[in-house]
Amino acid sequence: MSHRNARLTVHGRRILVERVASGRPVAHVAAEMGVSRATAHKWVRRWRTEGESGLHDRSSRPHGTPHRTDAELEARVCRLRAERKLGPARIGPILGLPASTVHRILVRHALNRLAWMDRPTGRVIRRYEHAAPGDLVHIDVKKLGRIPDGGGHKALGRQESRPTKTGVGFDYVHSAVDDHTRLAYSEIHPDEKIATCAGFLTRAAAFFHAHGIPRVRRVLTDNAWSYRKGLAWKAALADLGATGKLTRPYRPQTNGKVERFNRTLLDEWAYIRPYTSNQERAEALGAFLHTYNHHRCHTALDGHPPITRLNNAAGQYT
Repeated sequence: MSHRNARLTVHGRRILVERVASGRPVAHVAAEMGVSRATAHKWVRRWRTEGESGLHDRSSRPHGTPHRTDAELEARVCRLRAERKLGPARIGPILGLPASTVHRILVRHALNRLAWMDRPTGRVIRRYEHAAPGDLVHIDVKKLGRIPDGGGHKALGRQESRPTKTGVGFDYVHSAVDDHTRLAYSEIHPDEKIATCAGFLTRAAAFFHAHGIPRVRRVLTDNAWSYRKGLAWKAALADLGATGKLTRPYRPQTNGKVERFNRTLLDEWAYIRPYTSNQERAEALGAFLHTYNHHRCHTALDGHPPITRLNNAAGQYT
């Protein structure tokens, strides 16, 4: 494999084999390139047997691992991890294995992080991402308590705010997240009724269209009544030419992209600082969405914001 001090890159290897192919001695070409004759012969041999592809780096992993842990023992490690959620330091003594070996087995089977597992069943969560912007849009609603004028308990403390500032009601933050780009759109409403959800879907689709996503093909939601039975919701889907999809009951992982967005929404907008009024918090939503879509790096997007993924996809999908 290449390293930072390597004498030969793919381009250098190509020059080496071209000089040898022209009839020059391998030893002379090796001296000119600053490598050993054995190295020069290796690349010439690979080029003659594999062609151009032989000049590229390949894995140094051995073809066989005769001392690898027995498959039945690996299965026992995986069962303990899935059923009892034990770590390597506890599984090792039970099975008589070093903790390091247990860790390698868990990595091999994608069980080394509990966050990758469904806690009730112990199954590995299947990650997915649709190939094009608009192929799937995740929609969900987050319920937040309204903030009375002057601030709530986060600003004043629970004892000071409780006697006179109770019963102010709730805001419902409707959010839509594109599955491929993670581009997000949110609105605050006083309820989550059918007409409200339908209107939000129409405006979210217009937002995505304005940002270069020509159409929404599928919409994924939870099993709330508005999404299952609402005639206005179904009419909004029909107007967009989109198909409505529902998650399995009690499986928020299926709608995980918007669920994760909701957590970011709380951490970086709703609870990032004490607000002195509900209006102040509502006005801060637009700035948060701009930061999220245009500047906030996303680990699932190789450290880029959603708008970068969207720009990279522009012109590739219709």
